[in-house]
Amino acid sequence: MANSSSITHFLLLPFPGTRQLQLLHFCLFLAIYLAALLGNGLIITTTAWDHHLHTPMYFFLLNLALTDLGAISTTVPKSMSNSLRDTRDISYAGCAAQVFLLFFLLSAEFSLLTTMSYDRYVAICRPLHYETLLGSRVCLHLAAAAWACGFLNAVLHTANTFSLPFCQGNAVEQFFCEVPQILKLSCSTSYLRELWLLVTSGCLSSVCFVLIVVSYVQIFRAVLRIPSQQGRHKAFATCLPHLAVVSLFLSTAFFAYLKPSSISSPSVDLVVSVLYSVVPPAVNPLIYSLRNQELKAALGQLILGCSQKQ
Repeated sequence: MANSSSITHFLLLPFPGTRQLQLLHFCLFLAIYLAALLGNGLIITTTAWDHHLHTPMYFFLLNLALTDLGAISTTVPKSMSNSLRDTRDISYAGCAAQVFLLFFLLSAEFSLLTTMSYDRYVAICRPLHYETLLGSRVCLHLAAAAWACGFLNAVLHTANTFSLPFCQGNAVEQFFCEVPQILKLSCSTSYLRELWLLVTSGCLSSVCFVLIVVSYVQIFRAVLRIPSQQGRHKAFATCLPHLAVVSLFLSTAFFAYLKPSSISSPSVDLVVSVLYSVVPPAVNPLIYSLRNQELKAALGQLILGCSQKQ
């Protein structure tokens, strides 16, 4: 029997199939990763470069892009490396780092999404008080609180998970170190502490979800009262991308952690984990830039400026 003191590495779930399928997985993940790097990198660069985008909405969008970049960089490069080298290994410290960084970044992202819904609520429902309620200092405090909540959540989950004794081997049934899969390796009832912590985190996430829903109920009520069709269209254009990102993030993450065991299987877990940890960071920049004229104009000016310098 192995225990936590004797385990020096874990074995991640390999993508099944021939060597050609492993290389296909590598190429697919590489394309998604490069798309995420390009999309989020352009959002970060553009919002930092263009002073017209130095507003609360784009400040939070910049922070969101940072969390997306960090989250996909935590899982995808290691998975690509394992496929390329035809191995499954990840060190004990590397596994703990993945758990910590994922909880840190995903928790911070959820907090930022909640803050962004408040930003949209104030902008549409209380526009005359926007500068007062969301001044630069308030925005900094809200962003700092989001990152701090993510850090605290990550410390608690990582410390709880890796303080458990492991005697069910070291094979993690996932392509990255995910807490529910690691808990299956524990031979102690102490894992209930981590389960309760997951439940607590789920309850706090539900509170954030309720706040987002309440914000958008108020937003849609206010938008429908706008007399001009152009005004309604502009208001919806700033809200729908955020709502789409929230829906994608919550639906996949909640299903990954709250799905019933009766429908759990390695293939289902794999697909769901890809949907919540790999797809959103690559898709979010496209969602935010697709109907955002300000962002597209600023990006065009940035690219034009760079080409003229060359």
